[in-house]
Amino acid sequence: MSVPVPVEELADAAGRFGPVVFLLTTSDDHRPHATHASVVISGAEVSCGVGRRTARNGLERPLVSLLWPPAEDGGYSLIADGAITIAGTPGEDAVATIVVSNAVLHRPAIGGATPGAGCEADCVDVEVPE
Repeated sequence: MSVPVPVEELADAAGRFGPVVFLLTTSDDHRPHATHASVVISGAEVSCGVGRRTARNGLERPLVSLLWPPAEDGGYSLIADGAITIAGTPGEDAVATIVVSNAVLHRPAIGGATPGAGCEADCVDVEVPE
């Protein structure tokens, strides 16, 4: 189930999870690349230092996702999608800024998900103003 999170509420929602996230980019062979990052949030912008591979992936394929895992069993994860820009030198002092376009609190449906049934329970979508 998913619950939308308005982008203007992203910092408040993320505050319940802490500053550490997984930043998901796409590699040259189209596989996901996950990295652990400590972020700072200002409005719809999320910033963090990144390594060489994450910076390279972001420069080539700027659509990324951020994942804050649940703090407890059965709890919600916070997932945010956005576009990344990279400043600085990859492998040295690269800093990523992700402008979030969509965010959602998500957890499995109560009693488990039924294949093909979609999200039925308490999912909440987060709308991001354009």
